[in-house]
Amino acid sequence: MKKTHYVLSAFLMFSFFANPMSAQKNKSLKTFQDSMSYAYGFLIGQQMKEMGTVDKEMLKKGLDDQFAGKTKITEQEAQMIMKKAQQERQRADKKRQENEGKINKEKGLKFLADNKVKKEVGTTPSGLQYKILKTGKGGRKPRTTDKVKVHYEGKLIDGTIFDSSYERGEPTTFGLGQVIKGWTEGLQLMSVGDKYRLYIPSELAYGKRGQRGIPSNAVLVFDVELLDIITN
Repeated sequence: MKKTHYVLSAFLMFSFFANPMSAQKNKSLKTFQDSMSYAYGFLIGQQMKEMGTVDKEMLKKGLDDQFAGKTKITEQEAQMIMKKAQQERQRADKKRQENEGKINKEKGLKFLADNKVKKEVGTTPSGLQYKILKTGKGGRKPRTTDKVKVHYEGKLIDGTIFDSSYERGEPTTFGLGQVIKGWTEGLQLMSVGDKYRLYIPSELAYGKRGQRGIPSNAVLVFDVELLDIITN
């Protein structure tokens, strides 16, 4: 709870001091104190709403009793209750993620099985699939000790874009041995000027843990253009 309080306080301080009159545009918020008090209620309400298990009337009762000095529980008891609630949410989130992971795994296996039989798609022994979109002039292929300069776009199998150097307007450079296994392997198939579509099984990507914007057990699809090889 203390951590939440600090987060809310920091957010409010930034928001109001950055634009102290913004919340007072509403006629019912006549003073800065009105605005600040309403904002606390708004943010707490938003947080409780997202939890989905909070009784609004009991929440209001807790606030009223705290201000009246007639609380039914101690601060220590409140902390213990919130700790238990957090643990229950974590268990529920873990179960939800596990279920999502199983569904994603099944969808990914089906996608790769259907994709594998296409004549333009190649498959390596590891299960990585690739399609040649453009061929350059040939030449040396990168090694794991090299750095590479690439343009790329990453999607989920439903077409959702989660990352794109094209959208940022500039290519990226990285060590080939410092990325997911599917990238390390896939780029070693390419020469400068080549553009491939890589279909990366979850075990060659982020696996069960996923990543921000990437669900658990997700198959990833990358369009990758190799622009340069930088030898160490």
